Amino acid sequence: MKKMYRLAMFALAIAVVSCSKDVIVETETVTEASQTPEKALTIQQINQRITESIESTGDFDWNDQEAHFVWSALMLGQNVLTVGYGNEGQSYSEEVDVELIQKKNDLLSIIMSTEQVDKDDFKMKEDEILTVFDAEVTKLETIIALRKSDYVRYLEPNGYNHYVAGSVQKSSSGCDKSADYISTAHYTTTTPNNVQVSWHFNEHNIQSAWNMSTGSGVTIGLIDTGISRYQSLLTSAGINDGYSSGRYVQKYGTFIDSNWWWSSNYDGPDDKCGHGTAMGSTMASPRNNDGMPVGVAYNANLVAYRATEDVLLNDYHERKGVSKALTQLGNRSDVKIISMSIGYVWSIGNIKDAVRYAYGKGKLIFAAGGTSTSFTNGFGVIFPATMSETVAVTGVNDGNNYERCETCHSGSKIDFTIIMEGDNNTSKAPPVLNFYNGQRRYTGGSSAATATTAGIAALIWSKYPNWSRTQILNRLKQSADLYPYKSSSFGYGNIDALQAVQ
Repeated sequence: MKKMYRLAMFALAIAVVSCSKDVIVETETVTEASQTPEKALTIQQINQRITESIESTGDFDWNDQEAHFVWSALMLGQNVLTVGYGNEGQSYSEEVDVELIQKKNDLLSIIMSTEQVDKDDFKMKEDEILTVFDAEVTKLETIIALRKSDYVRYLEPNGYNHYVAGSVQKSSSGCDKSADYISTAHYTTTTPNNVQVSWHFNEHNIQSAWNMSTGSGVTIGLIDTGISRYQSLLTSAGINDGYSSGRYVQKYGTFIDSNWWWSSNYDGPDDKCGHGTAMGSTMASPRNNDGMPVGVAYNANLVAYRATEDVLLNDYHERKGVSKALTQLGNRSDVKIISMSIGYVWSIGNIKDAVRYAYGKGKLIFAAGGTSTSFTNGFGVIFPATMSETVAVTGVNDGNNYERCETCHSGSKIDFTIIMEGDNNTSKAPPVLNFYNGQRRYTGGSSAATATTAGIAALIWSKYPNWSRTQILNRLKQSADLYPYKSSSFGYGNIDALQAVQ
């Protein structure tokens, strides 16, 4: 009924667009457009300006750029324009709002009028919760006209994915399905059947904390590349292996694997990268009978989303997939924690809106501060860890002084740290379950640090099930070894899990 009402309002808005309004829009946009270059900027020119903005301000915002710059990126990004609409700061709407619907329909009318396209040929996707829609836009005049509206919060060419080595490509950042030989020096064993405990667990007193809490009754939402169907210990059949019991794992997919932005070809819930499987293992691998690595909260429930194909959110469908996963997890009353070891070097509007939606639902959201790849090397804390609604985590080494791990990012936005490698960058990453059954691998960086912290939060919430998000976060702070002070690079520092659950 709600959807039918929205469609009716859209049809009504299209019907009442007057000829005089069309003339006004055309006159205004042509005047401004005539003062701008007709030729689009090149990829190199666009990327140079983006880099300059990030280096000088730490971020990049399409709203700060002139219409011609946005249009140029749009032409190189499948012509898909993401429009955030409504009042300033209005990221979502859960109720039927006649005024808001009218605002949206007015903007759609402007696009169709300026683009000279009828509704049968108009490509558009609307979010059911967020005040966001995506539309096909080809003309500079359309950008100019939309920017004149007070209803527009932001305009982003969300299909622009040329900022990776200057070319369109399917990236594989963070992906690894290869098994590793795991040194016996990098884990201890415990019951049952010599299950393996990562060396870094004891750096944070996680194994000691299990005497008081194992995560039972808490559900963690994982937004990543999904979980491998070939890893039996993270399936419904294996999640309750050994000393793990009474819990569930659920898998969903919001990523669309297609070259066309308007496609609805969802790719399913299964990991094809390996990163999500490693994060799921870090947080919630069972305390198993198979002598394999155990997770931090081995009795917590796990709801995993394949929302992206790798850790780098450079593709329209990845950004859309993460946004959808956030709103769906936000709507689940059983999910208390969301962990995201993924990100990008500048803010993405529709993901920012979705983070705020999930945060508004009381979720405790952890985000990775950044792990350097050939692309992200040299950047500070990445998005969405830069948001105030998220808890940013990075990795450090196990030396006496705080030093970030070799590939980890640090900065003023960081809230907590987890030990990820040996002193002086010696190789010693945490061992986790691999993509394939019966195999292990090393994984580290801010990704594993974030998953570890999400698991510790689950231990606390299991011990204190009636606590609020704020109380859980305060307990994490109080257990960190720099508290009550906050470092300009490492936040409150390393967390003591035992102290946190006491």
